[in-house]
Amino acid sequence: MAYNFNFDLTRVSQSLFTEIAKFSDKRNVHRKIGNVAEKLVKTFKIQELTGLPVSDALRIIEDLMVVYTKNLAERERFERTNNRALFLSHCSRKYMDSRCKARFIPELSSYICQHCSDDCLINKASRIGEEEGYDVYVLPGGSCISKILGKNHYDGIVGVACAEEIQLGIKLLSRYEISYQAVPLIKNGCSGTKFNLQTLEEIL
Repeated sequence: MAYNFNFDLTRVSQSLFTEIAKFSDKRNVHRKIGNVAEKLVKTFKIQELTGLPVSDALRIIEDLMVVYTKNLAERERFERTNNRALFLSHCSRKYMDSRCKARFIPELSSYICQHCSDDCLINKASRIGEEEGYDVYVLPGGSCISKILGKNHYDGIVGVACAEEIQLGIKLLSRYEISYQAVPLIKNGCSGTKFNLQTLEEIL
């Protein structure tokens, strides 16, 4: 289940994510998330830059903080994993039509990037993942995860998705006892979505 509204944080200062990471690293952060999120929304003018109502802006920042917190809590276990996969959101592809040459794998309901466009975010992310030894899948939706995990054994997963879907994915991976790290989208939607490539590189 994705957000029922679109957002674009690409115009927001990157120091927002530094601040989120700082707060997420503190103890008892869950007790403070609401207050901190409200402060960050005001400080970084999220409402003005995105055009979102305050409630939606708060929800995004709170969800991002939860993702960062879970990443930190899981990081040590993740670093002990050996067989890893990278799950990318297909909506971040440059093209959403036949110009994209990604190969569809029916039994996994997923795509494999064929590196057809140098300026495609998925191409760049796929190359980074492959160079780091990850199996890389481009997912049309979260339902593909069970199919992939049913046919392949991984002990570590890095997923790129909107923060809300990441939390659903975490619940699924927890049932499989698979360690994880996540990279949240900073722009959502049905196409042209974006995530921070540097953040992905650091997590991988």
